[in-house]
Amino acid sequence: MDGLTLLVPSSVVREAEDKREATRKLGYVARAAAVFGADRLLVFPDREGERRWGEEFVRVVLQYAATPPYLKHEIWGKRDELQFAGILPPLRVSSQTVADPNGPATHQGIVTEVGSEERVRVTCGLQHPISLLVPPSMATPAEGERVTIRISSREPVRARLVDEAPPGFVVDRMDLSEALADEPGLTIATSAYGQTLSHARLGTLLADVREGSMTVAFGSPGRGLPQMLGISPEAVSAAIAADTHVDTDPRFDRWLNTIPRQASETVRTEEAMFASLACLTLTE
Repeated sequence: MDGLTLLVPSSVVREAEDKREATRKLGYVARAAAVFGADRLLVFPDREGERRWGEEFVRVVLQYAATPPYLKHEIWGKRDELQFAGILPPLRVSSQTVADPNGPATHQGIVTEVGSEERVRVTCGLQHPISLLVPPSMATPAEGERVTIRISSREPVRARLVDEAPPGFVVDRMDLSEALADEPGLTIATSAYGQTLSHARLGTLLADVREGSMTVAFGSPGRGLPQMLGISPEAVSAAIAADTHVDTDPRFDRWLNTIPRQASETVRTEEAMFASLACLTLTE
């Protein structure tokens, strides 16, 4: 699989009783993205489903959770949305931790100053910010921009900027139609009304997944993707039974029920993410 993009609605914390619970819930959404190696976690607007905490809160908390520990203070400082950020579970993404302080590592850094002679000053988890030469293949990054640093030695410090996406996953805001159009691979909508994911169907599906990238979208508690897209659950079930595409705009390649033996009235988004991705990321 070339890449994994996850889509969650801005209404994902609609049933949280307070900000602390909403923050904790988003922590597990971020954990799912980290555990299954997502490249992007996109928040799409669901204005009708939002309650007290909406898109801005969801995006900020998820972006904070995805930020390496050594950059959190530098980037975020203090914000009202992050009042309970201390309860977020650590992601423990290997590229954001330092297992061997003397070994090579790829870090995410933030540019704190743009100097002369194609040099920038970068904070990247070392004791002090470091000055680095911008390679000829890269455009000079702006102050505040995140960059990727290859650190080969810490004593003495030997590091360089590399023209690669920052390690970990990126959190952004994007309309659902834009997100699906931006992804060339297989697009999957998860729903209790989708096609049951059986052993045989999973085998066929994984063959398609291995040929490219995959985008998986999730609904929110009490408000699934059919409702967000303005169609009835019965229409989804009917299209599945007739072996036709579900008539929505934007359109998904597959509608899947990844928890066919669901015994609870509702499944929380973070629960659906772990259950679905555990199946969809299996290897041979």
